[in-house]
Amino acid sequence: MNTKENTSMNNSNFKESFFKVFRQYGGIVIGLIALFILFSFMNSNFLTSTNIMNIVLQVSIIAITAFGMTYVLLLGDIDLSVGSTIALTGTLAALALLWGLPFYLAISIALLLSIVVGFINGSLTALAGIPSFIVTVATMGIFRGIAYIITDGKPEMIMDDVFLELGNDDIFSIPNPIWVLLILLLVNHFILSKTTFGRKIYITGGNKEAAVYSGINVKKLKIQVFMITALMAGISGLLLASRLYSGQPSTAQGYELDAIASAVLGGTSLNGGHGTIIGTMIGALIIGVINNGMNLMNIPYFYQLVVKGLVILLAVYIDVRNKKNRV
Repeated sequence: MNTKENTSMNNSNFKESFFKVFRQYGGIVIGLIALFILFSFMNSNFLTSTNIMNIVLQVSIIAITAFGMTYVLLLGDIDLSVGSTIALTGTLAALALLWGLPFYLAISIALLLSIVVGFINGSLTALAGIPSFIVTVATMGIFRGIAYIITDGKPEMIMDDVFLELGNDDIFSIPNPIWVLLILLLVNHFILSKTTFGRKIYITGGNKEAAVYSGINVKKLKIQVFMITALMAGISGLLLASRLYSGQPSTAQGYELDAIASAVLGGTSLNGGHGTIIGTMIGALIIGVINNGMNLMNIPYFYQLVVKGLVILLAVYIDVRNKKNRV
């Protein structure tokens, strides 16, 4: 094969890859750019480097939670307890530090708790056969109730400097939560797109019967996925507690809706089998841009709730339309 034929083949492969990526992410990227243009015209402070960094920082906790939500949605399930898991993890870490435990032990205990939370959700769904919606609606109340009980309903102040650096310090002028976000973006993208475990999730979410016939242990896989989802919420809980300088049992209310909206806006199907971590990241940025833009415009919080509700409806509509196109 001569050089000319090689060049032609490379160009063809590049075009094919480009159009594949554009079909997958083009619509949401265009939507994100349109929002940037809209809010930059409405407020001159929106498109500043400081504000852009602030948007990504604000998005980081929701995006990490949404990464976990993507896993469970890919199976065709849902986890409505992630907000409560964030609160419970953050309050336990704060209490562990208050008891005098060292930083690394405190965060290890908190993250271990989040994994146990995911194991409970997954086991009730996979082994007991209770729909994940019902399970996680119940555990949403249970986990937050436990957070209130162990703190006696009060915020627990955090005085540990190392823990506070986790959410408030920076490396090379980039806040630590953004570094955590980028690392988890790469790790989760690799797991879902490059590993056998990731392929099993897509196969199971697309067709559970086919997954069983192909030898996949669907029940075990479901438990593992719920554990990953809860672990991502646990990491978010640690970052949020650090940023708030306290573990608060009332925090992260409504985060589950933002996480679901981020994933679905990014192309993850509520019916399972379709979605990517990169798409979820873009969806989270859309949610963050909308929140930031409305804050800069001094739009009252109650109106913001209406707008976010409409965004969730739009996300579900897009999912339904995409499902029809795939049939």
